[in-house]
Amino acid sequence: MSVVVPVYQGEKTLPSLMREIAPFHVPSITPGGSSYAVTEVLLVFDHGPDRSADVIRELEAEYPFVRGVWLSRNFGQHAATLAGMASSGGDWIVTLDEDGQHDPSDIGGLLDTAMDQSASVVYARPTNEAPHGTLRNASSKGAKWLLAKVFGGENASEYQSFRLVLGSIGRSVAAYSGSGVYLDVAMGWVANRTATSPVLLRQEGDRRSGYSTRRLLSHFVRMVLSTGTRGLRVVSALGVIFAVLGVLMTVFIFVQRIIGGVSAEGWASTIVVILLSSGATLFSLGVIAEYIGVNVNMAMGKPPYVVVTDPANGPLGRKPTQNS
Repeated sequence: MSVVVPVYQGEKTLPSLMREIAPFHVPSITPGGSSYAVTEVLLVFDHGPDRSADVIRELEAEYPFVRGVWLSRNFGQHAATLAGMASSGGDWIVTLDEDGQHDPSDIGGLLDTAMDQSASVVYARPTNEAPHGTLRNASSKGAKWLLAKVFGGENASEYQSFRLVLGSIGRSVAAYSGSGVYLDVAMGWVANRTATSPVLLRQEGDRRSGYSTRRLLSHFVRMVLSTGTRGLRVVSALGVIFAVLGVLMTVFIFVQRIIGGVSAEGWASTIVVILLSSGATLFSLGVIAEYIGVNVNMAMGKPPYVVVTDPANGPLGRKPTQNS
């Protein structure tokens, strides 16, 4: 089993997380009786603002099964997860966060669910509220509901960063996913069956969340665009709705004009119609532009991530020597 941990601000939380994972390097037995062992832990450095790089090197020296995966720059958690999955070699891949809210002892339960249900992807299903603010939790649930009901993301309500993936599936998806493809949507294209396993989320470690409102919104947009052309169909439906509203408004104004219920100028209704139609037009153009942008990036070959060697061991890490 390979464990992939995207690292952005892991200076304070990674050592304790590794102490929890280390006992599972020795073959262990799940509650359901399956045998497994964590053969490697891939810490994917995503160029965060703290000393995460130094901590990764220290953990590599302390644990022989820990390996750093070094990205060329900051690509984000999604890309870091893909890079770790592509670099893995286990029969199964587990992805979990660096902040400590995911308990490594729950990995056995995920594996039991996979074996019992012949599932190639198993998502952790929290039995408690995520350790975030009320507004963020509500926004997350609302976004997943909208993705599932409107944009066709069948398993969107199950998506979690704590997941167990069949190794061949995970590495294949990581290899072909373009810069605009969302990981969980891509796995849904090829996974035979997905399932969920109950877990209890813990409080995050002593660290500031790396997700701003802008990044969360970008995260949601990527999920929508990855679901296919459903977004364009929503735009088409929106156009039909506003066209119908325009006809109804025209009929209403015409009738009111005949019976004398509206003034001759009619500037108010004109402004309303202009604002509604222009707003719908601009929104539709924005959605279409996002789809075009995704396809342009993929056509240009923009990579979702680039893996390099540890900068400290390469040319950037060489110290100048003084000639004697």
